[in-house]
Amino acid sequence: MSFDITPDVKGLIFDLDGTLVDSMPYHFAGWQKACEKFGAHLEPSFLRLHTGSPGWTIAEEIIRTCRLDGNISIDDILKIKIEEFHKVQHLIKPIDQVVDIVKKYHGILPMAIGTGGHRETVERTLQLTGLRKYFEIIVTANDVSNHKPHPETFLKCAELMKVEPTHIQVFEDGDLGIEAAKRAGMIVTDVREWIPATW
Repeated sequence: MSFDITPDVKGLIFDLDGTLVDSMPYHFAGWQKACEKFGAHLEPSFLRLHTGSPGWTIAEEIIRTCRLDGNISIDDILKIKIEEFHKVQHLIKPIDQVVDIVKKYHGILPMAIGTGGHRETVERTLQLTGLRKYFEIIVTANDVSNHKPHPETFLKCAELMKVEPTHIQVFEDGDLGIEAAKRAGMIVTDVREWIPATW
């Protein structure tokens, strides 16, 4: 089955993790190992709920949910998670159904990445998967004050793309990102309807 964009769309925005690349199992494993280090347990449903949030927000939620207050800091958890993720980051593969759209419209329509990931990790993932060359505009968690489900990430992409939000189609795999795209007044495609879950 082939997938494509909505007619009359003038710009495209893609989330990264779980949308352009199959990285969520590796992110989850990193969070899991970080939690185990401090005697906490993490379910996949927890991370699915927070897909699209920056790492520091997820770490804060882990501390609150697992009642680790006073024992460890956000930085403690985040440091271990990032170290664990970097060990397996080279294993990440592109999600072909979505990347095919990127390749088809590269150089034809303005495109951007709008992600809740950290700039350094995002850049490394794009380089490792060979996708960096397709995107001049990349908005990460480090580039905005308000994160998904706030629309700022996508609105900043639209501004840099010089395309009206109503003419942009967003590809997302997270509830927070889908809500952000809707709040930005954009057309949104939930790629989970295309791609079997891998985690």
